[in-house]
Amino acid sequence: MKTLVFLLEEPSAREMLEGLRPRLLSSEADVRYVVFRGKQDLEKNLNRKLRGWLTPNSVFVILRDQDAGDCRKIKRRLMDLCKAAPEKPILVRIACHELESFYLGDLAAVERGLGVRGLAKRQGAAPFRNPDALPNPGQVLGNLTEQTYQKVLGSRAIGPHLDLENNASRSFQALISGIRTLVAASQPHAPPEKKGTRPHGRIP
Repeated sequence: MKTLVFLLEEPSAREMLEGLRPRLLSSEADVRYVVFRGKQDLEKNLNRKLRGWLTPNSVFVILRDQDAGDCRKIKRRLMDLCKAAPEKPILVRIACHELESFYLGDLAAVERGLGVRGLAKRQGAAPFRNPDALPNPGQVLGNLTEQTYQKVLGSRAIGPHLDLENNASRSFQALISGIRTLVAASQPHAPPEKKGTRPHGRIP
């Protein structure tokens, strides 16, 4: 059995992924989480963590916020750090601009998770049709929920309700499709990958 390892910059990402896990992965999946103390700690220690990971048959997903940086440059830098472990299958994904973009892409999940009424009907409003374009989604989500949302507890509450198939955040869609591709490719007797697709596929 393959081990799926998530390398994350913050605890809230782990809470979100745990909420997705029952619907995204089989119950037999061996999932591990390595949570760093922020993005700088992740980048500083990523190389060492990958080279020192001894569990056989492991595949890796690295998830980091874009914040105010350039998404493509951040991803390229992370992928360069992964070159120290070329034999390990690794997927790099960037939340544009923050993890909260994923939640703003599915306001119905926020409404159900936090119990704040009237959010789902606002999904069609301009700011929420493309939440990845918002430079400060955490602040927007806090204001939208009248500060009901708190990073770790909010991610734990919202994660189980996120719709895997319908989310206005393209970076969320890229994360889900990437995980599915990585897991499928790591299964025994998996069908060959379609030409031109790789675990390090470019974020839409």
